[in-house]
Amino acid sequence: MAGVDETIVREYFEMNGFLVRQLRKYQVQSRAKKTDEEIDLMVFNPTWNKSSSQPGFLLFSNELPLVHRAVVSIKAWHSQKFTPGTLRGSADIFRFLERDVVKRADELFNISDEQQEEMGPCMKILVLPGLPTHEPHKSESVALLKKAGVDAIVSYRGILQDIVSKLEVNHNYQKSDLLQTIRILKNYDMIKPPQMELFKG
Repeated sequence: MAGVDETIVREYFEMNGFLVRQLRKYQVQSRAKKTDEEIDLMVFNPTWNKSSSQPGFLLFSNELPLVHRAVVSIKAWHSQKFTPGTLRGSADIFRFLERDVVKRADELFNISDEQQEEMGPCMKILVLPGLPTHEPHKSESVALLKKAGVDAIVSYRGILQDIVSKLEVNHNYQKSDLLQTIRILKNYDMIKPPQMELFKG
């Protein structure tokens, strides 16, 4: 299932103009991950322009133009309830934030120290099913993620809503099984226009 989860996120960034790199096509299971194996996706926005504005922590598609480059970690716990306790009990969530991983990402982006000063640091984006809907759990989760070093989070609900809203039923998406499947479902009214209630649990 990890392949499908990553494909959804990849299509989302590509539909929003990003160049996306997937560092590995295999799943690490029987050993500890190497440094670059902690990175699920690397995304680069070729149309980015330096701005004084910063994307919000709860990242929506209309703020993606503010993202220049990022390391993306995907946690697709679709059947689990996300709580602050989930964060505290799952150390692997934050491994992509470790210094060696971020350093390796900068090397892969081939950004010099001078360029980094001008462009700013590489963003660290976490993709989750969503946040708790009730307080204080929602605020507590956001505080824990920020404290750990996460720059922004994107929900699967928001990703899927964006894909569905931008997908054209009169286009033939033969090069993408995911988009073609969604297009067929949308064409037969099996998928309704999204209700823009992002980060709902």
